[in-house]
Amino acid sequence: MTTFWTLFITILTLGTIFGCGALVIWCTKDYEGLKDGEDMGHEYDGIRELNNPLPKWWSYMFWMTIVFGLIYLLLMPGLGAYKGLLGWQSSAQDIKSIDESKAAASSSDDVFNQYFREVAQAEKNYGAVYRSLAYKPETDELLPIEQIATKKEALKVGQKLFKQNCAQCHGSDARGQGGFPNLTDKAWLYGGEPAKIKETIVDGRIGNMPAWLDQMGEDGVKEVAAYALSLSGRKVDPQLAAKGKTRFVVCGACHGTDGKGNPAFGAPDLTDRDWLYGGSRKAVEDTIRYGRQGVMPAWKDILDEDKIQLLSAYVWQLSQLENQ
Repeated sequence: MTTFWTLFITILTLGTIFGCGALVIWCTKDYEGLKDGEDMGHEYDGIRELNNPLPKWWSYMFWMTIVFGLIYLLLMPGLGAYKGLLGWQSSAQDIKSIDESKAAASSSDDVFNQYFREVAQAEKNYGAVYRSLAYKPETDELLPIEQIATKKEALKVGQKLFKQNCAQCHGSDARGQGGFPNLTDKAWLYGGEPAKIKETIVDGRIGNMPAWLDQMGEDGVKEVAAYALSLSGRKVDPQLAAKGKTRFVVCGACHGTDGKGNPAFGAPDLTDRDWLYGGSRKAVEDTIRYGRQGVMPAWKDILDEDKIQLLSAYVWQLSQLENQ
């Protein structure tokens, strides 16, 4: 935080606190020279104001809150860049990467770093649970994902991991949304086998559908869109679709000449009714016209191997349940 903002926050905060103290002092003084209980000559709606002092308990409590506030600001961070005498912080504010965070967490003995303290406590409380569900007993060998998926307790843990880390994009029910795949069906871009699902979680995915407007022109975009829609049985203008089939040869490099996609590239199957960015004519035309860029982040540096194994098992069994 810059010096300007540190000074601004400090002056504003302390000015408010000391201003409240000054107001209490002013209210406890008798500037009228009147005796206690004497009429002050003010009336509103039939109510007369008498010269009565503030209740002692009220003024004492007010002073207590002022003193508490000053002590708190002295011990804890709150005045701009000032870190407080205790050195407490919610997290390591200067960390800029996951690697730096891990290094700081492993080397830090600062019990006043709230984030590191909570992570360490969570690992202490639940680390053994993750390990018992993901590893074979008394070995360092991970259980197969298919076997983990048969354990109710493991699936409950996997569901919690999913909601903590994946639901922001794929939804709490894993059915996805525009641009984020539905994980409960079998329309897998890179393959839905347990090993492929784990690979996706570990290393992430980068999808790139190039824009074709400059190469095809507006007419070409509409023709290819018509043909792509016809592959899934949609009713389209047959003349447009015929022209689009000729142009589709450049699309076949990724989607295949039959339009059934290629998991090696993450190219979707165009013969089904599953459209990642929407299956309306306009949405398909926009995909061809402007392209699409999708990123699935890698979780290998964020989640431990046992958590990834449990998460993979949960995601895999979602599509198995949906299609039983």
